[in-house]
Amino acid sequence: MVRRRSLIAAAASLLGGGFAARAAEPAPTYADHQDLSYYLDGSGKRHAIRTPAHWQRRREHVLAGMQQVMGPLPGADHRVPLEVRIEEEVRVGDLLRRKITYRTSPKQRIAAYLFLPPLAAGQKVPAVLCLHPTGALGKGICAGLGTSLNRSHALELARRGYVTLAPDYPTFGDYKCDFDPADGWQSGTMRAVWDNIRSVDLLQSLEQVDGSHIGAIGHSLGGHNAMFTAVFEPRIRVIVSSCGFTRFHKYYEGKLAGWTSPRYMPRIASVYGSDPNLVPFDFPEIVAALAPRAFFTNSPLRDSNFEVSGVRDCIAAARPIFDLHGVPENLEVVYPDSEHDFPPGPRAKAYAFIDKHLGRS
Repeated sequence: MVRRRSLIAAAASLLGGGFAARAAEPAPTYADHQDLSYYLDGSGKRHAIRTPAHWQRRREHVLAGMQQVMGPLPGADHRVPLEVRIEEEVRVGDLLRRKITYRTSPKQRIAAYLFLPPLAAGQKVPAVLCLHPTGALGKGICAGLGTSLNRSHALELARRGYVTLAPDYPTFGDYKCDFDPADGWQSGTMRAVWDNIRSVDLLQSLEQVDGSHIGAIGHSLGGHNAMFTAVFEPRIRVIVSSCGFTRFHKYYEGKLAGWTSPRYMPRIASVYGSDPNLVPFDFPEIVAALAPRAFFTNSPLRDSNFEVSGVRDCIAAARPIFDLHGVPENLEVVYPDSEHDFPPGPRAKAYAFIDKHLGRS
């Protein structure tokens, strides 16, 4: 456990321990985002990755490539007071469900469902950020208010004893957003990443939460939203992505139109021509960039959104990076014989994975 904590601390230090504004400076151009065995220096010369420090050079390039597409990660000027308001409070069995709103940036308040399990006075427990899939109900899907019971992870994890927080993604639920460029965001993806980072701030501010034990989970939209957020947010110690990704080259045969709306990353089309050979990052790098933290994916064999062989490619590329950090057990994948879904069996394994890595097993 001490070793794992030191690795998590190292991961946090690699991101500088904070979020000072920095431009998305051009990174060296990598011809193959599947090959994670090397990094490029400033002159374009290849160097073999043999140590975590070597990997950190490549990881910095991955983050730079993501910000070239998503826009830069905001800085301290966006970290305004949260100004949390309780809008509604409902008992759900022995749980307390609050609908809250809070400020994530100077111009934006968002809504979320917060679940509090029954706790003794002064007791602190781990927390999980629960990110919803595509759906008009937004956060309510995770809260068990919709018809898709296999998406109710905020409710189910709260019943396991976690504090859970399920915020809206831009344009869903109560989140009104027209993606006006005057707001300063280059993508809905980075806007959501920043909202999620502020949601971690909120979780750490709660007296019921052990702020050093925070995870993130999501399905589909929520699955890659959790991954993108965790790459930039080192306080997230365990990440679960259900039906959230595949290699860009295997996303609808390399046709990236599904990623290019204002809700996601429009620069994939406007700057990179929706060509997976030109986009300066890909999901093999995203998975590897989560190391040495714990990552679990549910990736069904018959997922029509995210082709399974592309998932296998990502895992194969990232596994040596987890091995390099000495934590092969921190990368786990299940391939159920199902469609685009988060069935009970894989969900139970995902929850057990969270229990293990947040210290509740």
